[in-house]
Amino acid sequence: MTMDEPVGAAIDNAHDPFLSLQVVALVASAGGLRALSTVLQALPAEFPAALVVVQHMDPHHRSMLPQILEKRTALKVRQAEEGNLLEPGVVHIAPPDRHLLVNPGGSLSLTRSEPVHFLRPSGDVLLESLAAACGVRAIAVVLTGTGSDGSDGICAVKKQGGTVVVQDPETAEYSGMPASAVETGCADLELPLDRVAEALIGLVRGGRI
Repeated sequence: MTMDEPVGAAIDNAHDPFLSLQVVALVASAGGLRALSTVLQALPAEFPAALVVVQHMDPHHRSMLPQILEKRTALKVRQAEEGNLLEPGVVHIAPPDRHLLVNPGGSLSLTRSEPVHFLRPSGDVLLESLAAACGVRAIAVVLTGTGSDGSDGICAVKKQGGTVVVQDPETAEYSGMPASAVETGCADLELPLDRVAEALIGLVRGGRI
């Protein structure tokens, strides 16, 4: 605390729950419904980290992804809205045609800024914001999909001390995204799909890799 910092502000910072909250970001494209279902259904209701998801989808149609996934997991699943606060055991999913960002205070923002590599929402945009907001508390997960979305973002997470998990491309329905992520050299773990949830539980509960 500096001489100019109010005592109350220091106390508030010390008790800010976001400062100790780990945040898991999952990025998927083609084949993502099955992959996300497999991971989320294996996580317990009391999972102590917050979760955010970018799944590439048709920008012109309302997404039913939150409703579908909520039936397949014990976690709470919501479509992200501007100003939502991250919470343990709650999954926030980017809506169609909006970038999803994590803010330093633990709130979420949505934006219609330019697509990144023709994508909105973009996994790279989410992961880069996650890296800046959470640092070592960030866990990035790249799952099945075509293209290379997420590859730049995981390197941002790694640079800030976060952890990167990538689905083994050989177990992915579409190997493009995970293969591109592996090629960056930023992955801490490369796992078959059915072991991703187990790794996440270990990381958030015991910090082991």
